[in-house]
Amino acid sequence: MTTDTTTNTTNTTQTPTPLWALGDYHAVATEVIAPLGRRLVEAAGIGAGQHVIDVAAGTGNAALPAAGTGADVVASDVTQALLDVGQRAAEAQGLDLDWRADDAQALPYDDHEFDAAISCVGVMFAPRHQDAADELVRVVRPGGRIGLVSWTPEGFIGQMFATMKPYAPAPPPGAQPPPLWGAEPHVRDLLGDRVSGVEAVRERLPVSRFATGADFRDFFKATYGPTIMVYRTLADAPERVAELDSALAALGDAALADGRMEWEYLLLTATRT
Repeated sequence: MTTDTTTNTTNTTQTPTPLWALGDYHAVATEVIAPLGRRLVEAAGIGAGQHVIDVAAGTGNAALPAAGTGADVVASDVTQALLDVGQRAAEAQGLDLDWRADDAQALPYDDHEFDAAISCVGVMFAPRHQDAADELVRVVRPGGRIGLVSWTPEGFIGQMFATMKPYAPAPPPGAQPPPLWGAEPHVRDLLGDRVSGVEAVRERLPVSRFATGADFRDFFKATYGPTIMVYRTLADAPERVAELDSALAALGDAALADGRMEWEYLLLTATRT
């Protein structure tokens, strides 16, 4: 994930915990959204011998399957705690990756250094969208590939963020909403004429992890940094906690059909000009 902010709202004498280090994002990545990384690697045409960067890699949802193809992979993320988890997962699978603590908005790599840049529901959380997009484009060689998976505004996760917004603290100045990366016109504008052959398709991730909306809510309250952060800001407002509990459970129940949800995402690939 990318661009951590402080989240400890209960004791200001303690060192703040980075947003994406809260909870257990690896559980989300492995128990719920694991297919997304493999889908992105396939769509971007990642393969043996390529030098690839996974931007805002988290614990390696896309970086690990990319390395599994034989590519030389840099897994880049601002949250060291996620990189540490990912590195242990890579070692357990016998995969060798380069894990780097970087800001997606200011990558410390040369122009045209990589054959491909990918990001799986990661770079979308960089608050300055244009800066992040500029970096994605800059580090890829002409003819190289860019591949992105982002939650759509209208899809389930986009609606989860919309549900939490009235309860969340104000974003930092200049920050843009993450689900905008799931809107094709927005991403096309970000990348501009520096790419060609853009292919964008909305797909759905089937999710059978949750039996009820309350199950979904409780899992995200325990594992997902943005959700945990919102609840921490409500620590002294139990009535607001109850309202948000009810709203998230209702969102989950409405999305369930025959024990399954479908979470919409935008899969976008392009070639660097």
